[in-house]
Amino acid sequence: MKDLHLPLNQTQRVRCEKALHELQVLTPTTVLAAAVTIADTIPVNHEDSILRGHWTSDQKGKLVSTLCGVVEWVDKLVHVRTLQARYSVEICDILVGRVIKVGPESWRLEINSKQDAVMRFSSTNFPDGIQRRRTAVDELNVRSIFEENDVVYAEVCAFQHDGSPELQPMGQKNGKLERGQLLTVSPYLVKRQNQHCYHLEQYGVYLILGRNGFIWVGEHAVVGETAKLMGTELENFTPLETRNHVCRLANAVHVLSALGFTLTAELIVETAEASLSSKVAVNDMVGGEFFVQTAEREKGAARRVHLVRKEIGSI
Repeated sequence: MKDLHLPLNQTQRVRCEKALHELQVLTPTTVLAAAVTIADTIPVNHEDSILRGHWTSDQKGKLVSTLCGVVEWVDKLVHVRTLQARYSVEICDILVGRVIKVGPESWRLEINSKQDAVMRFSSTNFPDGIQRRRTAVDELNVRSIFEENDVVYAEVCAFQHDGSPELQPMGQKNGKLERGQLLTVSPYLVKRQNQHCYHLEQYGVYLILGRNGFIWVGEHAVVGETAKLMGTELENFTPLETRNHVCRLANAVHVLSALGFTLTAELIVETAEASLSSKVAVNDMVGGEFFVQTAEREKGAARRVHLVRKEIGSI
């Protein structure tokens, strides 16, 4: 709560603190222990066969933190999680990046990591979709595919000799994302999942959860023959209802990330639906009361899961 800068009154602050505290108690998979700095000793019982995880070190029989962060436990594995860190790239990660430089044979993208990523011209398709050999003229027209500030949906396929990640575009239109919002959250809130791109048909919206903490919420683009029949005027127009859906889902991401919840498509949609059922306006979702309601709702869901598991364990 001390990191949340929200316009909460005293009653709302007490409710939110209570809900977040009970969430930590009821969550069995990861138990929050304490905040530590570099060289702090982490209290453990070595007779319990503790497993040493990331950012911990064994110094003269004591488990010591090598990073400023929070101690977390997963069963017998203890590790330290930093609260503010750049994204650490891994092969096959699904990312959302922004083009910051256009070269003759590649594009350089900002991906919220220590190094920028590279996407080669040879890994993209031509805008017309025709398969043919690339020529020097094509290389001069790379801006017809991507230019500065374009947002791209891609996958990490390799690392170059200097350690910078190389990306492979995904999806249609070479992974180019348009008509939406690019949000930035802490990368640790987006876990590796079986699926990172979701078409939310009830909203007509695409939701992409980038492992690097870049999240895209935008209109579902119509491609192919249907787009040709619609005409250019309709293609460039986003309905007001769809814009409201994009803003509502984006605000749901903002609320959940501020509360420190792990982001999933299901949780984001549930939060947006809760705001609709409570008749909360889009701009009021970032107000203090909806933050408190979201924390209390997640506390109730965690309690139900905890009781179900307790009942199953007693059978």
